[in-house]
Amino acid sequence: MTVAKATVQSHGYNALNFREIAKEVGVTSASIHYYFPTKGDLGMALASQYADEADQLLSGLSLDPKDSEATVDAYLSAFRSALLNDNRMCLCGIMLAERDDLPIEVKREVDRFTVVNVSWLEKLVARLVPELAASDVAERALAIFSAIEGAQLVARGSADIAVFDRTISAYRKAGLLP
Repeated sequence: MTVAKATVQSHGYNALNFREIAKEVGVTSASIHYYFPTKGDLGMALASQYADEADQLLSGLSLDPKDSEATVDAYLSAFRSALLNDNRMCLCGIMLAERDDLPIEVKREVDRFTVVNVSWLEKLVARLVPELAASDVAERALAIFSAIEGAQLVARGSADIAVFDRTISAYRKAGLLP
């Protein structure tokens, strides 16, 4: 799973190759197929694990408005750390870019990752800006998630983490992030 995750984060879902993973791990391709009969099964397991990890991380973050800056910093660090790890992308973010090529079971888990993030951001935004209507909270949460994924993508494309940091700083100055 670790090798497969690194492959997707670096090269996308379409780069998943059982023979290459087996070679790197030191097992036969058949050994991997025993646990993951298809590429879709492996992709689903990766996206599911990633969504679960995100859910666990988010459930541990404070939603108290007085902690908002530290909370957002902790949230951002998950995206930033992928860039620091060999200029990788968020696993589900890179899979979203390949959505048309994903099997339905992988799409479901990638969508769940988005829902986990946006739902948590809705809770945060609702606490930080209680006067917003529910529909505005939902739109702002989606905008925040999209902006962070986009900042990561642009930073990765330029192979420069400072691009991510400057973009996040601009989002904060514009009031999108605390």
